[in-house]
Amino acid sequence: MKKLDWFVLKSFIGPLILTFFIVLFIQIMQFLWMYVDDMAGKGLELKILMELLFQFSLVFVPTALPLGILLASLMTFGNMGENFELTALKSSGISLQRIMRPLTILIIFISVGSFFFANNVLPYSNKKSRTLMYDIRRKRPELNIQEGTFYNGIEGFSIRISDKDPVTNLLEKVLIYDHREKAGNNSLIYADSGYMNMTPNESGLLFTLYNGYSYNDITEKNKSISDRSYPFRSDAFEKQTILLELSGFDLDRSDLNLFKSHQTMLDMNQLNYFIDSLSIKLTTRQDAHISEFQHSKIYVRKNFTRNIDNRETVNNEHLVFNVDSLYASMPIIEKEAVVNYALTLARTGLKYVNEKNQIIYREIKRLRKYEIEWHKKFTLSFACLVFFFIGAPLGAIIRKGGLGMPVVISVLFFVFYYVLTLTGEKFAKEGITSAVAGMWASTIVLLFIGGFLTYKATTDSVIMSSETYSLFLKKIVRILSFKNGQNENTYSE
Repeated sequence: MKKLDWFVLKSFIGPLILTFFIVLFIQIMQFLWMYVDDMAGKGLELKILMELLFQFSLVFVPTALPLGILLASLMTFGNMGENFELTALKSSGISLQRIMRPLTILIIFISVGSFFFANNVLPYSNKKSRTLMYDIRRKRPELNIQEGTFYNGIEGFSIRISDKDPVTNLLEKVLIYDHREKAGNNSLIYADSGYMNMTPNESGLLFTLYNGYSYNDITEKNKSISDRSYPFRSDAFEKQTILLELSGFDLDRSDLNLFKSHQTMLDMNQLNYFIDSLSIKLTTRQDAHISEFQHSKIYVRKNFTRNIDNRETVNNEHLVFNVDSLYASMPIIEKEAVVNYALTLARTGLKYVNEKNQIIYREIKRLRKYEIEWHKKFTLSFACLVFFFIGAPLGAIIRKGGLGMPVVISVLFFVFYYVLTLTGEKFAKEGITSAVAGMWASTIVLLFIGGFLTYKATTDSVIMSSETYSLFLKKIVRILSFKNGQNENTYSE
């Protein structure tokens, strides 16, 4: 390896490591900001928090790599251009492609490594992080009870509160259904207000209720249904304390296979298996719906009206009915009955088709999710190479290093890529486009941009220079002034 290659590699690797960990840190902070409410006040050990952050940091690696490469390549070639190192190399007869060659080989290896990481490591990290987050949410369930909805996270109970004071934690209009006997809603406690707290050892949920009633249905034994009187018991109270035992809420670690069928938890082979299985299931279900409709009374129906001698014999073999003449020969009452009956069958058929269409649509959306995840493993890896061919020539053009201008340009390009990716993914999920077109559209667009910038940087373009655009505007102003002068001379003549 020549000294030039070592120089370019050493200039790039440092910024790459720095920018990669900066981007990864920002994504972890974004995760903490989104899920801080689920983790706050749960009394989690430092070991659990570190495990959670580590697993999520692995999840963010495939998305942090492209942005880190874009920012590092911008900084590297921007610094080389700002220090006139690119100018010196080009004046020695070394092309930009030759300068980029060692980094291109390095990025190819990084892209391949990113693919294997996304295929082998990422599914396991997704399982660990998703399962651990699920366990954390289950701990201390009193923090998860929301206003206006029934909470069923405590086995045997269904709890609803209408309002909760965030300062005093006072609950209003508390409903507690006791389903431990599995006999329906036969036990209910209602209170105007109350408080809800964990016991000191976190083994139970303590309700302190004020001004309420308890209702209990009394089960009658050895009585027939006709003889039952359905008695119940009602008790009023000014203050009542209820203790609900919370066995199993001490952060029990769930099985990693809890979310094993989710598309983000699968590698390529497993995704191929699910895609093939869902495709066969979808085709089978579509054929079954078509066959069911064709053999139903909606589609095939015997004669509704009386037999009318309105048949013609063709070659003594086939009978052909003339529908128009048959309908015209009917009395008005039968015509109305036939039309109404036909409309009824049409509405029934339309309802049937719409219901089956919704089922097929859900199956297609589920299939598309697995197809999208399959392509995502390639697109995120290939994006590393695409972003390099955007950042390197762009850095050579703008000739600005550091974390100022490169950060702004990197964020703009990444936001553009992210918006295109989300749009394509949404179109693919809704069936507007195929999964291939939806997931690869953003990559192809940026690939053309990267090719254009590489060409401009090779030809020493000044597209990012302010002088270029100022001269262009001055030229337009001169042309417009010249045309106005000619028009004035024409009018004066």
